[in-house]
Amino acid sequence: MMRTPIKKATFVGSFTDLAQCPEPNLPEYAFIGRSNVGKSSLINALTDHKSLAKTSSTPGKTQTINHFIIDDAWYLVDLPGYGYAKQQRTKVLQWQSFTATYLQKRENLVCVFVLLDSRLEPQKSDIEMMNWLGAAHIPFVMVFTKLDKMSSAAYNKNLTAYRKYMLQHWEDLPEVFGTSSEVFHGLLPLYQYIMQQNGVFQTYKKKIAK
Repeated sequence: MMRTPIKKATFVGSFTDLAQCPEPNLPEYAFIGRSNVGKSSLINALTDHKSLAKTSSTPGKTQTINHFIIDDAWYLVDLPGYGYAKQQRTKVLQWQSFTATYLQKRENLVCVFVLLDSRLEPQKSDIEMMNWLGAAHIPFVMVFTKLDKMSSAAYNKNLTAYRKYMLQHWEDLPEVFGTSSEVFHGLLPLYQYIMQQNGVFQTYKKKIAK
């Protein structure tokens, strides 16, 4: 499968507070999803770096807001996973708090990529996250992961289930992308979407600067 034309990807830092995050002067895209959905793997595949984002078989490993700068032009952010109950309750609440603050107040956040395991039927925590983003008027798209682990028929069945469930509460559905970090499937459309949104961000920035 075709990889993306990204030439440079650099880890900026890990943060637990919005005030610590880089200056909000570039467009930013956040990856979020249930623990172990494959956020770090997708980031590594998208940027063609084997270990840019730290991957782990242990759910709940990402506990900070991790920033990466891509081609010196935009930020990609790996957010803590949700839906993992074995962490201490106080830590879970702390992570949820700073993640929610980041999502609601990060002024250069263009879009949230909600990662969904394509092998699973609609999960309660995923639906709750997307409903929360919608209620908060935070733009997001649905990104299905691990497509190489199942047949296209099984994926379409789960995708249909998501559409049916969400249309009970939504008038329109967000854009949908299907990906696989293992075989680099669907990465180019994801990259092209980001490039399109970068253009919109720059146009808006020029307008408000006048």
